[in-house]
Amino acid sequence: MFLIIMAVIFVLVGIFVPMIIPKTTKEYDRRTNQTVEYSLRWVRFLVRGVALVLATFFLFLTSYVTVDQDQVGHLKRIYLASDMPAGQIVALPGQKGPQAEILGPGFHFIPLVRVLNDFEEYPIITVPEGKYGFIVARDGKPLDAYMASEWPTGEIEKYLDASYFLGFGDDSPRGFKGPQLTVLTPGQYRLNHYLFEVNVEGEALDIPAGFVGVVKSNVGEIYVGEPIVPESIVKSFMDAYKFEAAAASQTAIDKIKAHGADVPSPISEGEAKQVALGALSVPIVPRGYKGVWLEVLNPDRYYLNTKAYQVDLFDTRIQTWEYKGGFKHRWIDLEIDNEGKLVQKQREQDIPVIDGAADSATVLKIEGWEVYLESRILVQVTPENAPFVKATVGNIDAVENKIITPTYKSVSRNVLGNQGRQVLDILYHRDVLEDAVESAIIPEGLKAGLIIREVRFGDPAVPPELLIPGKRMQLATQLKQTYVEEQAAQKERINVEKVRAQADKQGELMGAEIAKQAAEQTREQQRLLGEGEKLRLQAVAEGQRSQQEVFGQDKTFELAMMQMILDAAVKNPNIVKVPNVLVSGNG
Repeated sequence: MFLIIMAVIFVLVGIFVPMIIPKTTKEYDRRTNQTVEYSLRWVRFLVRGVALVLATFFLFLTSYVTVDQDQVGHLKRIYLASDMPAGQIVALPGQKGPQAEILGPGFHFIPLVRVLNDFEEYPIITVPEGKYGFIVARDGKPLDAYMASEWPTGEIEKYLDASYFLGFGDDSPRGFKGPQLTVLTPGQYRLNHYLFEVNVEGEALDIPAGFVGVVKSNVGEIYVGEPIVPESIVKSFMDAYKFEAAAASQTAIDKIKAHGADVPSPISEGEAKQVALGALSVPIVPRGYKGVWLEVLNPDRYYLNTKAYQVDLFDTRIQTWEYKGGFKHRWIDLEIDNEGKLVQKQREQDIPVIDGAADSATVLKIEGWEVYLESRILVQVTPENAPFVKATVGNIDAVENKIITPTYKSVSRNVLGNQGRQVLDILYHRDVLEDAVESAIIPEGLKAGLIIREVRFGDPAVPPELLIPGKRMQLATQLKQTYVEEQAAQKERINVEKVRAQADKQGELMGAEIAKQAAEQTREQQRLLGEGEKLRLQAVAEGQRSQQEVFGQDKTFELAMMQMILDAAVKNPNIVKVPNVLVSGNG
């Protein structure tokens, strides 16, 4: 205002001051002794010029604004305009109040801009990476819903212009007053702060690989078309009834697992769809409508208004749900004392539920005994089934806690604890029982939108009293085998010592061996000589019998005696004594 007053003053000075300045002035010239008249018109022009320049300068000072690079200029009209209607926030052209037009960075010349308006600067809106801006419009059409509908694709920049948003030149505004469904993605924006309030606190949604996002929209039109059930869910329900119909035959169940498409379902596709629809707590709708969207969000980064959309991430990879801990494990150990007797010692340990486990181990009642069975289930939610899971129970954790875990434990108790089952069957027929439980739980998973890939048992905590007989028998058998092995080892040790001793006496053994061989040869020689003598004597006897027949028995004996004497004399000449001195006499 000061500047305009100064401009007016100088205008008045330029108008009235020259009027009081005389047109001429007279002075006495001593040289000519005459009075000379001088014109003062130039003074008038000078005063008018200076006053005009100063007035123009002060008016110029009121007619420009400069906006900094990181600021947005805003004008609020205060003079020479009509009043706004009640309830209006941003003024139309020619109205007092906050103006829709904003000023960008730099110099702006607008006549009397600082006189007719209040000038304000606001910072530009910066949305950093990984964030989004939530928009609230202070003016526009009355909002008849929770949130204004999404701005048309390709017109977001236009809607950020306050004049376009408020529909200047049209009969009514284009945009709605209140919270906007459209959000600002990362970047910098020059917005009219009189119209838009932006809250830059929203977090971008990152969907990692192996996950999908299922959207539940709280805004949008109500879907009135044909009820929607994913085709994969219809097929799952048909397969579930196949398993239930074949529950009495494991062979039939195996056939369904291997060639499910070739096995007819006991219910039709339409019946399966109706059953699935009955399980929905929230309708499944096309994208853009209110409800759970049939279309899922694939791995990527999304900027979704969390005040309008609730997004749950579903892990579409195979997951492992473990049922472990939550019981006291007992053991009975067998030991052998110094006297060789078996001694039993009991020990126990509290097994806590592990972190991340779906639940504790399943408690079974078999033959009156309590058996704690640890196990795991491999499950998977396909992207096609994820919207159904969201629309029925909410998320995968709810499926785990409300459907699969209670059903799995109930099925396990029924299958493993039925009449005729023995406790040790869990140890010795585990694969058969796993298949039985798996076949019984698969239909329940299919009805919930899950695919149960596998059921596997851990080591059951069997009452140790039942294992004692087997342990004692096993230990006795092992002890017996140990004794046999020890006896064999002792024999082997004796053989080794014998070989070592033989090696030490090798020289003597060789001499004895040679003597043994010589004796054996002598014995063989004697045997042969004896046999020869026997034959000779037999021949002699035969000859004597012939002589006896000729000479008679006495003569034959005498001849034999004579022959023996002669033979002896030949072999031993010394036995024939011949005197060296012969004494003879006559008488």
